[in-house]
Amino acid sequence: MNNPRVIDVLVIGAGPSGTALAIDLVRRGLDVRIVDRAPHAFDGSRAKGVQPRSLEVLGDLGALDDVLAGGSIYPKLGIHAGPLAVPWKMFPHKEATPDVPYPNTWLIPQFRTDRALHARLGELGGVIEFGRELTELTQDEDTVVAKVTGTDGTEEIAARYLVGADGGSSAVRRQLGVGFVGTTDDSDRMLIVDASVTGLTRDRWHMWPGRSGKFVGACPLPGSDMFQWMIRLTPDEEPPSTKNGILNRIHDHTHNRRIQLHEIHWKSVFRPNIRLAESYRRERVFLAGDAAHVHTPAGAQGLNTGIQDGYNLGWKLGQVLAGADPKLLDTYEAERQPIAAGVLGLSTEKWGGIAKLDPSSMKRGKDEQQLTLTYYGGPLAPADGMRTGTLRVGDRAPDAELLDADGVPARLFDAFRGPDFTAIAYGHGAARDLEQLPWPTAGARLKRLTVGPAAAHGLTFSDPKNTLRRAYGLTGDTLLLIRPDGYIGHIATRDFLSTTQTAVRAMTPQARSRTMPQRSHPSPGSGATA
Repeated sequence: MNNPRVIDVLVIGAGPSGTALAIDLVRRGLDVRIVDRAPHAFDGSRAKGVQPRSLEVLGDLGALDDVLAGGSIYPKLGIHAGPLAVPWKMFPHKEATPDVPYPNTWLIPQFRTDRALHARLGELGGVIEFGRELTELTQDEDTVVAKVTGTDGTEEIAARYLVGADGGSSAVRRQLGVGFVGTTDDSDRMLIVDASVTGLTRDRWHMWPGRSGKFVGACPLPGSDMFQWMIRLTPDEEPPSTKNGILNRIHDHTHNRRIQLHEIHWKSVFRPNIRLAESYRRERVFLAGDAAHVHTPAGAQGLNTGIQDGYNLGWKLGQVLAGADPKLLDTYEAERQPIAAGVLGLSTEKWGGIAKLDPSSMKRGKDEQQLTLTYYGGPLAPADGMRTGTLRVGDRAPDAELLDADGVPARLFDAFRGPDFTAIAYGHGAARDLEQLPWPTAGARLKRLTVGPAAAHGLTFSDPKNTLRRAYGLTGDTLLLIRPDGYIGHIATRDFLSTTQTAVRAMTPQARSRTMPQRSHPSPGSGATA
């Protein structure tokens, strides 16, 4: 092909990870295409738990309303022991607080999460190209060229960067030759079935434990007459494939013949893969989501970790395409691979506990909710940096309830929303230096927020209930820089201007002797000031 048009980013895979990334890129004004080898959107419930941190991410990306409308909080477990059903609270129900607006894991079938993300991408003008499969990719110093095959033949797509978010059997990962280290236990299999059901109450996630780790479970899927059935198979058992065969298997285990299946909507045999990519990057090609890490289903971690992969990578790609040092892209693997490794350990431990019928393995708490995940000690969050009474650089930036300059209630997360950086000045000294902080004209813009004294530029808030002060551990003048993905990029309790400028240089475009052409894209929906 002669001189093909070069787009900014090609995303392979339109599941939650790839679509979240595409949304973030498109809202930065980047030229993006997203393709998926499946003929249509996924129609099963495989991943059904969205964690509180992911709900915050979806809120920023603009997909949260549909996700909340399509789900519910988790019901209690109903553990069946003969004729008795013992209630068991898997998730402690929590009330929202000023710093954590979404404290509970949300139950929603994956097909609805996918569609919420797809709808949001469509609102921004993005189009998912289904039925298009990657068959080959090559790259040089400046571009990646992907051969993509569909019903209309093969097309070569040239992009500055390519992201493989195409699942555990990733074609992108295979093309790169990246190792996928871990195990697959073919003897430990589970039949997953989405079916319309009568004969079961919908106020419980039903569990029928058995010997040697065998069990049958049925989780009600909100807004439908469906349950997701989980049937653990014996090592030599042939999975039933027909509705009657599946129903007979359920009856044999539960001894409850009132249960009836009326329609099978989706089914799959799951084998616990526990694998981590040796590298998340080869030059201009990146891996995200299940292409980089696969988990057991215990703890609802895989989908959430994948969405947050895309959220971490998106702003960094945008900044480098606008002229930031390409070394910024090295921080993607440095920040996200350790997170995935920790999550793999957590989900694997939970899965092993379920096999032993350990009640503690069915408990879910703060470790699963991903609110305490941190990049502290990583390349953008040095361990020798300043901190507040509660937060370090690299930690999640909490929400807070404030009042704007007119006395109208305002949430800090609403001020964060969008593809930009945010600086928060608390106190007169920090506010004065924030006004003097220079900001590049290319790349993501800076929102300047002052809490306390009125500011000549940006937005002014007050904190009458001290929700910001408590959540952020503020005891005096402080200047905080919040990254576009909602993590703290810098804390200054002294030397506000000079130390913040040093942190900014690592994440923004600067004048360079040799770099890609700088590009400044509009940031839709943002009222930021540079």
